[in-house]
Amino acid sequence: MGDVFVLAEHRRGELREVTLEMLGKGRELAGRLGGHLKAVLLGHNVDAFARELASQAHEVLVVEDKRLENFNSELYQKVLASLLAERKPTLTLIGHTACGMDLAPSLAAELNLPLATDCIGFEFEDDRLLVIRERYLGKLQSKVSFKDSPQYMATVRQAAFPVKELEPLSGQIVAVESPLAEEARRKKFIEYVEAAVGEVDITQAEIIVAVGRGIKEKENLEIVEKLAQAVGGVLAGSRPVIDAGWLPPDRQVGQSGKTVRPRLYIAVGISGSSQHLAGMKNSDIIVAINKDPHAPIFNVATYGIVDDLFKVVPALTEQLSGSYSGQG
Repeated sequence: MGDVFVLAEHRRGELREVTLEMLGKGRELAGRLGGHLKAVLLGHNVDAFARELASQAHEVLVVEDKRLENFNSELYQKVLASLLAERKPTLTLIGHTACGMDLAPSLAAELNLPLATDCIGFEFEDDRLLVIRERYLGKLQSKVSFKDSPQYMATVRQAAFPVKELEPLSGQIVAVESPLAEEARRKKFIEYVEAAVGEVDITQAEIIVAVGRGIKEKENLEIVEKLAQAVGGVLAGSRPVIDAGWLPPDRQVGQSGKTVRPRLYIAVGISGSSQHLAGMKNSDIIVAINKDPHAPIFNVATYGIVDDLFKVVPALTEQLSGSYSGQG
């Protein structure tokens, strides 16, 4: 049976969005492999998470241990190495997050498993599983096959897959005895460092207004900020805007920045380089404003406005703010 394991990532009382994204894709892959989808949950006092995951997976394997209360790749590796060696899933999915990038390579090396990282898709050709990865800053996509092995591992890019509304399952919650016999030796959790007041995690935003080099100069950001306020969104930018120092690095969308998947993405003065498109093309609705009708951003846009952003954005802001006069 080709079971698929999904490592549930959680932090400070919440399941990370990437977990739900992987569960939807994992369920599809498990069906194709003729197996079951199993969520793997490590932690302490995680009963609520287990119940939530049980509606999305055929089985939830819970390893309860005080030492797993906070993520520690050394301890996670010990637990997962034991679990994967014993239960032998065909495929294990781990989020391509800071935690996953810390954990997956070392775990795969210990178990001598083929590992594909930063995957954005999965396909089958003649019953052979292939993964899809981006290369050259998103300019190309490659299909990669694993070497022959009874087990495989992959890390999945955040926002690569939608959170699917599937028929709920009644998965069994299975308690697995912790194999840990001692505390971690090399790594120790110290504390969470919160983002400074005023900073925004754009990966969690439902509405994003992003600005590109078409804004021309920093002083013109104000008109885009007003649009973001009018739609209840957050302000982000493409790489040229970040490199110029007009917005902080944590607001960059793209291959070298952050991958986002908001309900609404408004691209203002962004031409749409492959590097930028890689970070936002899976947004639910994309509205592009650009005076160049041939700008690549229009290839992924749901709606496009071909005009000067300095005319369109103020008018759109006024209309959304309820004060648009209808003139001009």
